[in-house]
Amino acid sequence: MKKLISLLLILIYVLTGNIIYSQDKPCSSIEASQFDFWLGEWKLEWQNEKGISETGTNTISKTMGGCVIEENFSTDDNSFIGRSISVYNPNKQYWQQIWVDNSGAYMDFTGVYNDRKMILSRRIINKLGREVIQRMVFYDIQQNEFWWNWESSSDEGKSWNLMWKIHYLRK
Repeated sequence: MKKLISLLLILIYVLTGNIIYSQDKPCSSIEASQFDFWLGEWKLEWQNEKGISETGTNTISKTMGGCVIEENFSTDDNSFIGRSISVYNPNKQYWQQIWVDNSGAYMDFTGVYNDRKMILSRRIINKLGREVIQRMVFYDIQQNEFWWNWESSSDEGKSWNLMWKIHYLRK
């Protein structure tokens, strides 16, 4: 009876896609390396909503056998600190990211790398009860620099409002 229950549980997991298929080397697919451009120590520059220049740092590393991308972000004055964990999900064929920060925010994103851009997005209901798409766009990716935009759309992605633009420079 115990063997039958164990086999049924395994079957349920497999059928619902909750088991990631095994590889000879976990996370060795080409897609699992798409975020490697982000790895390293970065100096960040941006302008706040008042047009004043601000700076920060971001340290990105691969952890857990190279399967997880870990982000550690902070403004230079440490007034804003955030962390993210990103993984490539081979069953769903997209990236998943969880972000948390010292303001109590928790955000989850999904996305893909395409046309030399990494775009991760999520849908939320804003304070007015309307659905909004929020996204991060990593673009103009070079070896030692790239740009990152935080954008939102309230018209199903027909137009985008730029909320925050950060220039990444490798330390």
